[in-house]
Order: sequence, then C-alpha cells, then structure tokens
Amino acid sequence: MKPSHLVILLALAACQKGPEGQKPAVKELTEAVYASGRIYPRNEYKIVANAEGVLLKRLVSEGDSVGRNQLLFVLESVAQDARQQAAETVYRQTEANLGGDSPVLAELEAQVRSVRTRLENDSTNYVRFRDLYEQNATSKAELERAQLAYQTTRNDYQARRAALQRTRRQLNVDLQNARSQYVVSRQDDRNTRLTSFEAGRVYEVYKQPGDFVRRNDQLALVGSGGKVYAQLAVDESDFGKIRPGQEVLIKADVYLNKTFKARVTKIYPKLNRTDQSFRVDAEFEGAQPDNYYGLTVEANIVTQPTRRVLTIPKAYVVGTDSVWVEEKGEKRKIRFSKGAENFELVEVKGGLTETSVVLPAN
Repeated sequence: MKPSHLVILLALAACQKGPEGQKPAVKELTEAVYASGRIYPRNEYKIVANAEGVLLKRLVSEGDSVGRNQLLFVLESVAQDARQQAAETVYRQTEANLGGDSPVLAELEAQVRSVRTRLENDSTNYVRFRDLYEQNATSKAELERAQLAYQTTRNDYQARRAALQRTRRQLNVDLQNARSQYVVSRQDDRNTRLTSFEAGRVYEVYKQPGDFVRRNDQLALVGSGGKVYAQLAVDESDFGKIRPGQEVLIKADVYLNKTFKARVTKIYPKLNRTDQSFRVDAEFEGAQPDNYYGLTVEANIVTQPTRRVLTIPKAYVVGTDSVWVEEKGEKRKIRFSKGAENFELVEVKGGLTETSVVLPAN
C-alpha cells in the first residue's frame, strides 16, 4: 500500500527560503485517504453451461455488444439428443395408452363387456330357477348351481371393472411422469443454447468451437456496456474515516492529466487479510472512463474539507516526527507535531513557526 494519507495541495504562499534552509509556509490543504483499485462494469455476470456437449457455435467475440436473451453459444450433445428422443418415445406411447384408441384399455373394456353380458345371462337364469323352485318345479341343487354361477360372474365383473379403473389411473400417472421427463429433456435441449441475461458487452470468451463443455463450465464474461464503477481497496488504518457520499478523485495511467470525479456508494465491512484492506465502491459523476474491464486506477477519497495549515517539505523530516533547524547559527534536531501529509509536504501542528528555518535531512 502507498502512504495512507494523501493531501491535495493548492499553494497560497511559496515556501520562504533562508540562507541554508526553508521556512514553513501556509498552504491550503484538502485531506484525503489514498486508495487503489480497478474499474469494472455494472451488472457483471458469466455465461455458465447447464448441459454437457461440444461447443458447436460461438456467435460472439470479445468487445461485442449483446442484447437481452441474445443467442451466444450452441452446444452439440449426442447423449442429450438420445435422451430427448427416448423421453419423447415414452411420452407418445403412454399418451397412446390412455387415448381413445388405447389397445390396453380396449382389451380390458372388452373383457368387462363380455363378463357383463354373462352376468346378465346368469342373473336371468338365477331368477328363473328361483321362480321354478318356489313352484316346486326344480330341485334345490339346481337353484344353488344357478345362484353360484350368478355370484361368481358378479364377482368377476366387479373385479374386472376395478382392474379397468386401476389401469386407467396407472396409465394417467405414467402419462404425467412421461410428460415431466419429456419436458425436462426439452429443457435440457434448450440448455444447449446459451443466451445473455441482460444487454451489455462481452469482455472475455473462455471456450472455442470444438471444445468440450461440462456442466457449470464458464463460457464468457458479460457486463454492462455503458455503466462502470470503481472498486477500491482502502487500508484498514484509514477505513474508519470512510463514509458513504464522500467525494472521490480518480486517476488512471491510460488517461494522462485527467481526473474523474466519483462518490462513495458502498462500504464492505469484511477485511481482506491478504493486503489488510477493505473494499469500497464508488460511482462516477459526469464523465467516466471507457468500459475497459479491470482498468487499474488510483484514488483520493476526500475525508476533510479544505483548510489553511502550516507545512514543510516532507523530505526535510527526520524519522517520523523530527527535523533539523538552524538557531543562532547552530544546527540542532527538534521534534514537531505533524498532521496530514502527502508525498511532498507535511502539515505542521506544533513545534515550528513561520520564522523557523528548517534544514534538509541530509
């Protein structure tokens, strides 16, 4: 990390030079916290495969603009084609089994009709023998045989009707299951055609035609085509000074002598232990950098308003809080109280005055 405190200075009075050193000078200071970071597009997302197969078509390249739901990649999957055909065959068969021309139901219905006809005959025969028996025109054994035949046929008829109903219900369940499998297979087939979620710009493509793609493989990186933001890293020693809404001044090496203005929009409370920093996001106000993904930037987050203070050159500081001064023709080392600083200047809060003569450290 670079020094945490950067001060943007506008000179009001030039440093007064003595015979062998400089005198502290009043300057106008704006205190800020240094941060480094990168530029990223808004609404960033990655195109991820939901099926396996060989990449048959790549319809976009890096830098292309895409619309919402635009087709980007097409996969070819022999296994998926086979699964879909099998699922469709099963679905059509189960649909036919429950239809008006169902051979399964037709056979069962024919059996029910046949038994019903026999039941009607056995019922009539039983009633006839019962009447004859009451008239003493037949034996009890004959009546019982007729009654048994009728009861047997009636039970057979009820059983076959129940079997027909069970078969109908089972065929309906089979049809629902087959339809679900068919729909899933169709969805898997659509998963071989990968589209964009939102309109934006393609920043990177990871697969080429002919590459084998596994489920959850990343194929491309897409982000907003026009809106970018700065993702900054702030040293933990300065994190407590950062507040939403603070002004941010941002510079990038690709834009010489140009400063972009932004505002702190989001502060993340999790410490990055790798570099002991916290993440801070800033939205640009007015002009913004072009949408180059990952563009490196440096920033000053303004934490204190502009104020007039006494300053000395930073190169004159010995250690952390001492300077050499000339008093009555003699050189001696003294301590002073310092405040904000940048690469060039240090704020003097005590120990020196505008009449002090500060000598170079070497």
